[in-house]
Amino acid sequence: MTVECPNSMMQVLLFSVLGPAALGLPALPEPQPHGSQCIQQDCYSLFRGPTPFPTASLACERLQGHLMTVRSSVAADVISLLLSGDGGHSSRLWIGLKLPSGCSNLGQLGPLRGFQWVTGDNQTSYSRWARLPPEPLCGPLCVLVSASGSPEPGEQVWEEEQCLVKADGFLCEFHFPASCRPLTVEHGATAAASVSISYSTPFGARGTDFQALPVGSSAAVSPFGVELVCELRAGDAEARWGREVQGPWDCSVENGGCQHVCNRNAGVLRCLCPADTATQEDRRSCAAPGEHSCDKLCEHFCFRNPEVPGSYSCMCETGYKLASDQHQCEDVDDCMQVPSPCQQVCVNNQGGFECHCHPGYYMVDGECVESVDPCIGTNCEYQCQPLSKTDYRCVCAEGFAPNPQAPHRCQMFCNQSSCTADCDPNKPDSCQCPEGYILDEGFMCTDIDECDNGNCPGAFSCRNLPGSYECICGPDSSQAGTDCDLTNMSNASGDEGGSGDHPISATPGTTSNPSPAGSGHSGVLTGISILSLSLVVALLALLCHLRKKQGSMQAELEYKCEVPDKEVVLQHVNTEQAPQKL
Repeated sequence: MTVECPNSMMQVLLFSVLGPAALGLPALPEPQPHGSQCIQQDCYSLFRGPTPFPTASLACERLQGHLMTVRSSVAADVISLLLSGDGGHSSRLWIGLKLPSGCSNLGQLGPLRGFQWVTGDNQTSYSRWARLPPEPLCGPLCVLVSASGSPEPGEQVWEEEQCLVKADGFLCEFHFPASCRPLTVEHGATAAASVSISYSTPFGARGTDFQALPVGSSAAVSPFGVELVCELRAGDAEARWGREVQGPWDCSVENGGCQHVCNRNAGVLRCLCPADTATQEDRRSCAAPGEHSCDKLCEHFCFRNPEVPGSYSCMCETGYKLASDQHQCEDVDDCMQVPSPCQQVCVNNQGGFECHCHPGYYMVDGECVESVDPCIGTNCEYQCQPLSKTDYRCVCAEGFAPNPQAPHRCQMFCNQSSCTADCDPNKPDSCQCPEGYILDEGFMCTDIDECDNGNCPGAFSCRNLPGSYECICGPDSSQAGTDCDLTNMSNASGDEGGSGDHPISATPGTTSNPSPAGSGHSGVLTGISILSLSLVVALLALLCHLRKKQGSMQAELEYKCEVPDKEVVLQHVNTEQAPQKL
């Protein structure tokens, strides 16, 4: 079953894709979360406002995320936590679950009833449907969470809904490679009360209370005017707070960023390291000489500078370039070069690129050449014959013809009484003949005369053809397979003759075994044939007698029956018996 999207849905999708700017309208501001929670590397946000499903999904994607997937009870608890922090009033919110076009069989679709996550899969260990529909559902449908149908207070259940219905809001999910803990402030009433920290996440969430902050989040620390960023450095297993400026910040916040000791001496901040270690380039980290090898510091290659102890530089493999952190390597999009490295189509991949040609062109020695031969790339078994610039046909060698079921393949063929056999040049004794032929004299294929084998029992005559045969039936019989059956026995007994051509019916072009005919059947047909010939001879004799009586010139009436080779074979009738039949 196919369900077509209504025009209104197409308009919503078109508006969502093009955006207000494409229609000459001012760009809409990014949606602001009304609440966010991060658990390790995953973050979730609640967005308010009447929104249909397609618009909600696009809004999450623009923030580098997607509509929320609720695969476990933990994710369900996050939704409850977000709602409680937003006032806890009743809401119907879109989540990332939808049913594509078509109908679903509820008894065979598992906990998600045929719905799929916006991530393209249907994996889950949790589902919370509000009710079981009385009949199979037909899409497109989308899912929202609501507390209105829940049997328990505060619990969210899932409801199916038309995707263009405007819900009260939606839930987005974001994934990051690592996260930082909130900044810690030195213990002490004076220090803690004087420091204020506000956070901002990459997906727009702002506040002072977070359980975790994803990589890319920033922290503004007042009254020191310090801006910090959660970052994951090359070679580090965990993300940490830092900044581009070298040296520590105030020691009361996150120990000034120092890995060991943050020291304030005469108003000067310094990070101190143990005696057997030294501060690194950022003047906050500590490491023993030679503790970090270049292999751990750089993604591809690392080279130390012997003139400056502890210094090094990173390099990347061909096709890559150093990232902004000067340690990681990122792919170079070779296809963006001007001029392009490819003549027609360039496809970039990790560390390199591939060149392709437009349809109708072929790669020859690294160049795209227009094809003037439609036979290029065909699978003809013998030869390909061009018919036009775009059309062709497969031809076969002499003695062979295209197979009707597979025109690109060839099979043996002969339309004469004898043809040369197909012999293996390496095995002269191994030869083959087409169907209906027999190997003769070692290398010749001779047609099998099926008429000599009695393949047309009860027929008026049998005609042999190259590779096959056909039966010619009499006027009082009809074709039945490869045999002739009597169809008008009453006329045969009551009438003495008839006129008209004998119907001819061809048999398949293969040698087959005829079905046996009964002796009575053949005897009746033979008697009819003899009686018909006798009547013809008698009429000829009477005509000659009348012409003699009138004194006409002596004329000799000759009855000739001329047929081509392998045509109708008539039984010879003793003409001396003809006068006795008159």
